[in-house]
Amino acid sequence: MPDASFRVPVLFEYVATFAWAMSGAVVGIRKQFDLTGVFVVALLSATGGGLVRDAIFLQRTPNLLVNPVQLPLIVVATLLMALFTSPLTRLLKDDTVTKFVDLIDALGTPAFAVIGMQLAQDRNIPVVGVLFIGVVNGCAGGLLRDVVVRDVPSLLRPGQFVSLALAIVCALFIALTRRLAVTPIDAAWITVGTFFLIRVIAVRFNWQTRPVGGPVIGELRD
Repeated sequence: MPDASFRVPVLFEYVATFAWAMSGAVVGIRKQFDLTGVFVVALLSATGGGLVRDAIFLQRTPNLLVNPVQLPLIVVATLLMALFTSPLTRLLKDDTVTKFVDLIDALGTPAFAVIGMQLAQDRNIPVVGVLFIGVVNGCAGGLLRDVVVRDVPSLLRPGQFVSLALAIVCALFIALTRRLAVTPIDAAWITVGTFFLIRVIAVRFNWQTRPVGGPVIGELRD
């Protein structure tokens, strides 16, 4: 087992949970769900990656059931979004709300990936498995959110390199902690910052993947 000092602080997990819950709540509000529906979407967004990670890959009790803070945190995020997002969505364009959700996802996705990789390393899983669990932990919440609200999951649609960027930063985190002896918290923030930067550049220059059979993947669109 790795030394306890190798762990990313628990506050990092709480920030990621809150961010993803906000993202899910905003999506639920845009779909005009009631408060229960908004909470369910927020819950799946915030815990979906952890549920898949714990139940399928790590075979342990899901963190949602053993962590006394996680569920209340999602409830608070849901209520805050219900109070403030609903009136804002009537004033702001859909484009603006979508960018807000993308911004939250750009922070929460790599944060959850880091948490998944830490837990995988605790189980002495090989490097390739650690990277895979990190990507799944980062993407599964958004995947479940999209399925529940009957959207084609963004992970499956042509878009701005989310899964590829996540795989790159997961590999970066592993290299920083295992090869360069960077502290976990520093490596975690570098990972989040790098993913966020890649997303901003991809959006700014509209770099997108294309459907299979279409133009070359990654070609810059006008």
